[in-house]
Amino acid sequence: MAHEHHHHEVADVATLKGVYTVSIILNLAFVLIEAGVGLWGNSLGLLSDAGHNLSDVFSLLLAMVALRLAATRSTKTMTYGYRKGSVLISLLNAIILLVAVGAILVESVHKFREPVDVNGGAVAWTAGAGILVNGLTAFLLMKHRKNDLNAKGAFLHMAADTLVSVGVLISGVVISFTGWNFIDPVIGIVVALIILAGTWELLSESLRLSIDAVPESIDSDEVLEHMREVPGVEDVHHVHIWPISTTETALTAHAVIAEGAEPEATVAGIKHELKEHGITHATIETERSGHPCTDHECC
Repeated sequence: MAHEHHHHEVADVATLKGVYTVSIILNLAFVLIEAGVGLWGNSLGLLSDAGHNLSDVFSLLLAMVALRLAATRSTKTMTYGYRKGSVLISLLNAIILLVAVGAILVESVHKFREPVDVNGGAVAWTAGAGILVNGLTAFLLMKHRKNDLNAKGAFLHMAADTLVSVGVLISGVVISFTGWNFIDPVIGIVVALIILAGTWELLSESLRLSIDAVPESIDSDEVLEHMREVPGVEDVHHVHIWPISTTETALTAHAVIAEGAEPEATVAGIKHELKEHGITHATIETERSGHPCTDHECC
């Protein structure tokens, strides 16, 4: 069973790597087209969206690097390999998006002060292409978002970009029929706010994981309750849960073994229960009922 699970993980990593590669190529090509049309059509909406899509390309590249870091082996000096680097990359991705938000807001305010004519038709057609590219990328990342924070971040960004492209398309149509060029910087501000909303969750969870807080996907009270329900366990204490990477979680705990229970079988039962909660690295120290251990030694 463990052998089959290992091959499943390897296959999933290979699949996700392929998804990242295709997504990077698609989005980079679209960024070049969108930026070119934005400059030709003098559209802030397109240029700001192209800038954000370029940050998505970097985010996808970083996510691919994080995927490799999460698979690194341990060494004498790096006992968890470079897996923690995947958490730092998710934090860096969030920071990049915040910088993009600031840049878009500044440029939008500038456009309000000095409005220019916008080619609404070019904006609409390019945004329509963006809906296809961003939507396809989000679809490719959808099934991987639950297993990796970086994949989740990439999915949220691409899904938000799809909605943003819809907004840009609407602005292009409105400008074509009404000539209301002020709609362009308005869309730029809306783009920034949507990015900010999507980034906040990623930033929050990345900060939590970077300081070894319990991952948001894990309910520590529920984990403790289920550990205590394992046959042979009388009590559990000194529980610590922390992330090794964006995909792996570790736990250490002291388990009080009931009289007559077999410690090895009981610990195996605890570890099986922990795997059901997504905790794959567990170290359980045992002590007999009535003989509690101290912080410095455990029987």
